[in-house]
Amino acid sequence: MSLATSTTLQTHGWWIASRASGLLALVLVTISVAIGLMMAGKVMRRPGLSRKLMAVHEQTALAGLIAIAVHGITLLGDPWLHPGVAGVTVPFVMDFHTAFTGLGIIGGYLAMALGLSFYARKRIGAKLWRKAHRATVVVWALGLVHALGAGTDASAPWFRWWAILTTPPIVGLFVYRVLSGRAKKRARAGAGQRQRPAHPAAVNRGRPVHRTPVLEEA
Repeated sequence: MSLATSTTLQTHGWWIASRASGLLALVLVTISVAIGLMMAGKVMRRPGLSRKLMAVHEQTALAGLIAIAVHGITLLGDPWLHPGVAGVTVPFVMDFHTAFTGLGIIGGYLAMALGLSFYARKRIGAKLWRKAHRATVVVWALGLVHALGAGTDASAPWFRWWAILTTPPIVGLFVYRVLSGRAKKRARAGAGQRQRPAHPAAVNRGRPVHRTPVLEEA
């Protein structure tokens, strides 16, 4: 190993590790969210495919959480930034691009809460867990904004092209999920109204009604 390479690793090694793990975390979260939206919207319905997608969704989510943790831990060793523990754990404390780093920290906490809640969904309740899990798209959005605002690769052409190519599918899948969910609710509401028993007055309409005689008071 040359002296220049050794010096570079000593002075920029932590930054390189944090940069790489941050980009990896964004890619993994993007894949996991895209698969989750496809499953929720039932975009692909091939037999046996949902189980495979679920496995990939879970694995990429866990790998993304690990990458997020590595991203924050390795940043602690950056000799130039010196963020400190509070800088990487408390939103809007770091002096470097404060707003964007703060949003990134919030996204990391939200990713951890939603990702690990999968293993406690029985205690949480399936219905409540599904509602909370819809916020995973917020994790992706916060991660992307964080990378664009505070990432050192934000101005790189390859990163911009990656963001341009991946954002429309995620947004499209999210909109489709919302619209399909509303359509299902309207369909269930309509089916419930059709099955609801008619009012007795409507049932007896057109039929003779036998009234019970009323005794007049003396």
